[in-house]
Amino acid sequence: MKYVVCIPDGCADEPVPELDGRTPLEVAVTPTLDALAARGRVGRARVIPEGLPPGSDVGNMSILGYDPRRHHTGRAPIEAASLGLELASDQIAFRCNLVTVGRDGTMVDFTGGHPDNEVAGAVVDGLQAELGGPVSFHAGVGFRHILIAPDDWLDAVCLPPHDLVGSAAVGPTGPGAAELSDLMARSLPILAGLPTDATQIWLWGQGRRPNMPSFRQVHGIDGGIVSAVDLVRGLGRLTGLDVVDVEGATAWYDTNYEGKRDAAVAGLAAGADLFVIHVEASDEAGHAGHTAEKVRAMENWDQRILADLVGELDEMGTWRMLIMPDHATPLVTRTHSSEPVPYLVVDSAEAGPGGVYTEAGVAQLRAEPGHELLRSLIA
Repeated sequence: MKYVVCIPDGCADEPVPELDGRTPLEVAVTPTLDALAARGRVGRARVIPEGLPPGSDVGNMSILGYDPRRHHTGRAPIEAASLGLELASDQIAFRCNLVTVGRDGTMVDFTGGHPDNEVAGAVVDGLQAELGGPVSFHAGVGFRHILIAPDDWLDAVCLPPHDLVGSAAVGPTGPGAAELSDLMARSLPILAGLPTDATQIWLWGQGRRPNMPSFRQVHGIDGGIVSAVDLVRGLGRLTGLDVVDVEGATAWYDTNYEGKRDAAVAGLAAGADLFVIHVEASDEAGHAGHTAEKVRAMENWDQRILADLVGELDEMGTWRMLIMPDHATPLVTRTHSSEPVPYLVVDSAEAGPGGVYTEAGVAQLRAEPGHELLRSLIA
């Protein structure tokens, strides 16, 4: 038996006026996904447990079968693991976004214009040269980077920049707030001298290294994962999954869908029991308020991943698939939501009751704990 987990990040949504009160899942032309839903089982899952922030760190941890209430310590330490960074007992990691803040103090762009890795790397080098010492800056991908800092700042209250777009850029409060605000302010002249739309850094998502048992210890099988997002790659490294690199894989609309599909097929053919395919495009479209791109992201999933993936899996034998986003990212609010999301389970050897894979199609169903679904899929 082979297992595939498909994560269209943030694809769940709310009715959109621009789409005549429908959601991107309802509007997207997805014949393969529709056929899978007709032969599978649709449901509704609470991937964000009550009381935890609705982020990809919590949601993807749930999808991999780990209860975030037990294992979640923060977003940044997961991303630090992806970069191979080890945190000492007295250290914490912060997510370090490159952002664009307007002269009026408004958060204009939480991605800082999506700088390429070369430009972003030069920014991080400048930050380390000018501000490094008791803290250290480490380059990630695009606008997503890491700051390692003393644990005195663990309890600072730092708002995610994607929650502030179009609003006042409210800085840190609480323990360490003065030091964090000072670092952010001192980054302004550094970024001003470099060819980027970003104006400063934004520090948030801090935490200690999480203690997570291996994927094999939890599920009894081995697997691989492909993603362009350090957060998801970090979860793979922390749990012992094989993290696969794909040329042209980005965390944007232009990602290499076919390359991710082929990586999953190759990994399963080489002996992996399970493979996770993660695509960020739908989440980024939700944050940007780009309705057409969010619809297109689901159509790309259908045409460029699922259509050929199903045939490849059939040639390998029996298989099961779970399709589920890590959270909703409504186009209207342009930020993450804690609302339950639709999921789909397909078994190649056993037909399910069938259904419609949309938010409305599962709205009347009981919301199941998200972290239990993978365990039931494998069982």
